[in-house]
Amino acid sequence: MNRIELRGHVGQEPRITEAGGNSVINFTLATNEILKDRNGNMREVTTWHNIVAWAGKGMPFFEDIRKGSCVYVVGKVRNQKYKAQDGTERHYNDVLASRMVIEPKDSSSQ
Repeated sequence: MNRIELRGHVGQEPRITEAGGNSVINFTLATNEILKDRNGNMREVTTWHNIVAWAGKGMPFFEDIRKGSCVYVVGKVRNQKYKAQDGTERHYNDVLASRMVIEPKDSSSQ
């Protein structure tokens, strides 16, 4: 099963483009986790996720998603690879969203 659910804040202004007559949104989402380090001190760790979504059923108006918005995302992970300028093969993961909800500003953080 390939399913992921994330709740976090949009990191930078989303990029909305057109592909095949459909709107596509790309943005980064920051999720936070509180962990205890080796000394017993609590620290917050942020993980960044690349989100990709197509307009349609289960999607909010993409124009309403802004930097700092709290967004709940349901989707699947897709591994991508490309060749860097130095010739090495690089890998990264995208989250292909099948459902997104913009949460109210007073919503609790991740």
